Amino acid sequence: MERENFGSKMGMVLATAGSAVGLGNIWRFPYMAGHDGGAAFILIYIGCVLVLGIPGIISEFIVGRHSAANAARAYRKISHGGPGGIIGYLGIFTSMIILGFYAVVAGWCLQYLFASILGQIHGNAQEVNTYFQSFSTDPIRPVFWTIVFVLLTHFVVVKGVRNGLEKASRIMMPTLFLILILIAIASCLLPHASKGISFLFKPDFSKLTPHVLFDALGQAFFSLSLGSACLCTYASYFDRQSKLSVSASQIALIDTGVAILAGLMIFPAAFSVGVSPDSGPSLIFITLPNVFQQAFGSVPVIGYIVGVLFYALLALAALTSTISMHEIGTSFFYEEFHLTRKKGAWIETIICSVIGIFCSLSSGAFPSLRLFGMSLLDFCNNLTSDILLPLGSLLTCLLIGWFVPKKMVKEEYTNWGTLKGRTFNIYYFAVRILCPLCILVIFLHQLGVI
Repeated sequence: MERENFGSKMGMVLATAGSAVGLGNIWRFPYMAGHDGGAAFILIYIGCVLVLGIPGIISEFIVGRHSAANAARAYRKISHGGPGGIIGYLGIFTSMIILGFYAVVAGWCLQYLFASILGQIHGNAQEVNTYFQSFSTDPIRPVFWTIVFVLLTHFVVVKGVRNGLEKASRIMMPTLFLILILIAIASCLLPHASKGISFLFKPDFSKLTPHVLFDALGQAFFSLSLGSACLCTYASYFDRQSKLSVSASQIALIDTGVAILAGLMIFPAAFSVGVSPDSGPSLIFITLPNVFQQAFGSVPVIGYIVGVLFYALLALAALTSTISMHEIGTSFFYEEFHLTRKKGAWIETIICSVIGIFCSLSSGAFPSLRLFGMSLLDFCNNLTSDILLPLGSLLTCLLIGWFVPKKMVKEEYTNWGTLKGRTFNIYYFAVRILCPLCILVIFLHQLGVI
């Protein structure tokens, strides 16, 4: 079976960066930056990206490109059939769960985009909150939009690497950046917006604590989609000339740029109306609709446009992530079971739709659907973020750093000696020592041990 590759370097970078850019950049990073010292947090975050993020990305790239196969086969091949192959299966399992519950929140974004276009989201904070509660507890609409989003993802993935993943990313990623910039400009032109800008970029070193470091490490880790097999799967479509360290740096830069632009979009508007942004779904479905209404109340047309663009932005950010998650399972099914891409994609779609349906119902219409005292959506979120993702990334670093022959790792890093590889020793030290320690810290922090 002949495997596709990305058709261009730009398409490769945009598609892979799209796998990292998601809702977490918009609802988690700005809040954490503001809460943990503004520019001080951003500086620490950038340091964490350099120490953990980029080496982690490169490691998954090495696994994927070396094998040019789906995640399960990739890890089997690089570990020569050893137990390292389990890491690939873990990544596939993790990605299915993530796609299932992620599609629920992405479906909410579609509902809000539709409602924004029709002008249905309006009123004071209480009315906006009531709208969200009414929608989220409806037994039909959230499930409908969840399935719609999975199907949208399906129809991109089924078209293949060049005509699906790459083509969609070349359209969606520039559009996402354009919308982000437009809303950020509109937000920064509001009265008293300078307070929000200062809040985001003025360092407050008095807030720096070990907890801030843990937050920055965790954000760098989760924002770059480490441990989910996304990067490994996308790297399997890289050509042999791709410079892995350069591509990893570009992806980290794009991801960080989106997160900072999101801060410029949210904080100036929030400070303009005297609202302190929180984090999570409440930020984007309750707080921000009210913020945009108040901030642009004197110019309703601008407020309407900003509202529509904002939810279009969220839907795009979510779609770039779900495409990568879907591709992990799709490539596994059609390569390992010798199916067509279409059949493999449908298997992935059905599995993730079922997970999404139950997660959706558990978070609204049927709250009795619980595991360990949590809704299924929260359980799936906590299971993946607290255990599966850190475990997958930790095992990858240990595999590349301690079990795969150094010669093989260096050959991939330097494109078989055609690149000088001046930073290889730095990378190798990071993947052997620094990355495992950082991931262990994240793991213990997520579990509440430290």
